[in-house]
Amino acid sequence: MSQQQKTRLSRYKQSGVNIDAGDKLVEKIKPLVKMTARKGSDCDIGGFGGLFDIASLGYKQPVLVSGTDGVGTKLKIAQAANIHNTIGIDLVAMCVNDIVVQGAEPLFFLDYFATGKLNISVAQKVIKGIAIGCKEAGCALIGGETAEMPGVYNGEDYDLAGFSVGVVERKKILPHKDVKEGDIIIGLPSSGFHSNGFSLVRHVIKEKGLSYQYKPAGFRYNLGKMLLTPTRIYVKLCLYLINKSEIKAFAHITGGGLTDNIPRVLPDGFSAEIDCNKWNISYIFKWLMKEGNIEPEEMLRTFNSGIGMVAIVSPSSLTSVKKALKEKSEKYSVIGKIVKKKGEPKVIYRNINGFGK
Repeated sequence: MSQQQKTRLSRYKQSGVNIDAGDKLVEKIKPLVKMTARKGSDCDIGGFGGLFDIASLGYKQPVLVSGTDGVGTKLKIAQAANIHNTIGIDLVAMCVNDIVVQGAEPLFFLDYFATGKLNISVAQKVIKGIAIGCKEAGCALIGGETAEMPGVYNGEDYDLAGFSVGVVERKKILPHKDVKEGDIIIGLPSSGFHSNGFSLVRHVIKEKGLSYQYKPAGFRYNLGKMLLTPTRIYVKLCLYLINKSEIKAFAHITGGGLTDNIPRVLPDGFSAEIDCNKWNISYIFKWLMKEGNIEPEEMLRTFNSGIGMVAIVSPSSLTSVKKALKEKSEKYSVIGKIVKKKGEPKVIYRNINGFGK
């Protein structure tokens, strides 16, 4: 390399972009990427694109299902609490949970990590979380991008985005069109707030003058650690239920809560009737409701409120679904049913006044 080229490179570094740091990060994460290898992928990174051999999977009429998402302002809590090893799990979960509700098996994942100044240690922790999430979801981490953008992000602040692709046989795409009156709604528990509603969470904490090191009475951990509990990945459980019984629809309960997400899988002319007495919400939801003076209606539309995934099944399939859930030692609640109703609301809550009390 000529002296002139070295000077140019050092000038780029002076502007705030360190190419060498990026190269070092790639070397450090190669073993993490390798651990996510699965049939159809090679998980070698460094090329211009990630490869996946879909023909090797033996699908007859494959339909690709794609999803992209981030983790919202939960990132601000991770950065404030200096806990970076779980936020990558959140990123994967938000993407693959959206894919599996259409009956699809997630195949591969790509991430985008953008920062003002690359901290190799922090980025490595984040990407390790991504690899762990991919392993849990059964999909391969086949590529990504690390962007150092001083002037767009402050200091070592970072942002994340994820992209995933799955596959399903055409005849097995969910939701089925025959969701009808009398079908049963099953709620699968969440692990906490998952990755939605954190602008309100942060607002309440700031309003109360609390820190993320604060440990409320009855909490096992401080606020930072509790709030950063990673989003649950439902992929393997949902695919198991699909194989063991007839599932008419799944709904991933993200931003908008039960109120806005269940209607996404309902045909016109039908609503969901939910009994708020049928499941218990964890203490952290109750704490936030009390501290933030949040009404039940807003709680159920802002957060998952303890139900991270919903399955809709026919009454005749309920026994086999319960059996499959028991085989996986999975907790669940029968929280409602489908009713015939035109117009709004698309979700009708029963016993809502005592919710979270």
